[in-house]
Amino acid sequence: MSERELVRRFETHRAHLRGVAYRMLGSLSDADDAVQETWLRLSRSDATQVTNERGWLTTVVARVALDMLRARRSRREDPLEAGLPDPVVVADDDPEQAALSADSVSLALLVVLETLSPTERLVFVLHDLFAVPFAEIGEIVGRSPAAAKQLASRARHRVRGQTSALSPSDPGRHRQIVTAFLAATRNGDLDGLLAVLDPAVTLRVDRAPTGRGESRLVVFNGARTVAAQALTFARFARSSRLATVNGAPGLVAVVDGRVFSVQAFTVHDGRITEMDLHVDRSRLRHLPIDLVADRG
Repeated sequence: MSERELVRRFETHRAHLRGVAYRMLGSLSDADDAVQETWLRLSRSDATQVTNERGWLTTVVARVALDMLRARRSRREDPLEAGLPDPVVVADDDPEQAALSADSVSLALLVVLETLSPTERLVFVLHDLFAVPFAEIGEIVGRSPAAAKQLASRARHRVRGQTSALSPSDPGRHRQIVTAFLAATRNGDLDGLLAVLDPAVTLRVDRAPTGRGESRLVVFNGARTVAAQALTFARFARSSRLATVNGAPGLVAVVDGRVFSVQAFTVHDGRITEMDLHVDRSRLRHLPIDLVADRG
């Protein structure tokens, strides 16, 4: 097989592989590194012996991502000390970005996945999000299919116990609630905010590193506390617009021609239960302005 043909065939799988790696790693740059390593391994192999190309590449990128997760865990004690997972803001005409945000991969879900062990995360992602059989997953992690199934069950229980991110959501209703949140924030309307916030709402803020050894991730709990925080950003709310963030309606603020913040929402039973706010602009540089054009 010529190198040109090999590249062409690999490119047909790139969006899928990047989607797998992003769900495993929560980082777009790390996902790109994992995909590049997968390409290198394919280019060094005898591709003519690969009968199921997509399955083979999925296995390789999963193994690469697993190694990266394990290395990441060995470098730090707190799995969330690096901040929130990277947000994906989707352009409707970009199939690669759309592939990343499919299957309800909310930021809230990715935050919970960060608390799983690397092996649990791999099993959950491959089986629950990509329907890879347990027999194939077991080969990747060196476990029997039954043991892999047990790992998936344990991971699923932890995910469902910590977030409502997997709950079905009506996109239209979700959008209405986010719009109401934005209007209340712009108007300094505390009662309006309390009307759309769940009493036990959680706000996670990914801020720029302070350089003083403080965590970059700050967490606020409770409707009144979160509403007060929202009102401190009222002036930036005027520059915010609706966008699709990780597959669901969210907000992006653009100030002086640059993305200032990205905000994702989890809505359950008609109220906002979780909010994830990126305000570290160094992590938002990958977002071009045309991705966040106001959709009304």
